[in-house]
Amino acid sequence: MLRTLLRSTRMSWGAKNIHMYLLALTYASAADPFRFLAGLLLVTLLWGALYSLNDLTDIDNDRKDGMKRKRPFIENHVDPRKVLLFVGLLLLVSLAGACLLDRVFCLILLLMVLNQFLYTLPPVRLKDTVIAPLASTATNTVLRLASAAVLLGGLLVVPVPVYVLMYLAGMGTYLMYKEMRGLTTLVSTAFCILLAFSYLWGYISILQILLVIVPPFLATVPLYLSNFRDRERMVEVADVIYHRVLVTIYMICILVLLFLR
Repeated sequence: MLRTLLRSTRMSWGAKNIHMYLLALTYASAADPFRFLAGLLLVTLLWGALYSLNDLTDIDNDRKDGMKRKRPFIENHVDPRKVLLFVGLLLLVSLAGACLLDRVFCLILLLMVLNQFLYTLPPVRLKDTVIAPLASTATNTVLRLASAAVLLGGLLVVPVPVYVLMYLAGMGTYLMYKEMRGLTTLVSTAFCILLAFSYLWGYISILQILLVIVPPFLATVPLYLSNFRDRERMVEVADVIYHRVLVTIYMICILVLLFLR
């Protein structure tokens, strides 16, 4: 049971947190390494709880999806009460730690929880509405970035256009995964236009683009191709590139920036 619960936290998906924390760190002139890493750990723990909750609430739908047949709660029987207890414990620990670390940081984590509850749980369950692309990955990407910025001195450590860029990037990823080709093209075009202007206006540098924009973009290529051929295989390739390869590279970059620059 414990192994199943731990698998449901999708720790490899901590790549999303590490990605946004690295981006924020590239804007900081200085950082407290241990405070920053503690924040990253707490955010990852929080999202482990939220992913477990998501898997529990989606278990019936996931059984019908061939790509999700390996989800831990489908492969193994679970007691919903024990899952909720596990989720509650992780949320309590992560939010208590966040409160001790920084109150604004804690508030942002609470917004993550609220957003995910609205997205996942009835009676609202935004996941089943037309505004799902606006409320899921997109919003959570911005909140991840904001949580990192707060630990580095304040929300505006990261320029506002970069928040918008990451919102569009998160929305585009969601739309690709949901096979919404027309909207994916529209959002991707808007992202590229804003990226160009952000570079020209000095909000983002070539080095930042090469480090934190281009690699994830390359990782989404298989995800985009999954809309046309061999969906399961292409999604798996995208998952390996982003959640395994890039997460390792980005974590090394964070440690270098924190301790060696």
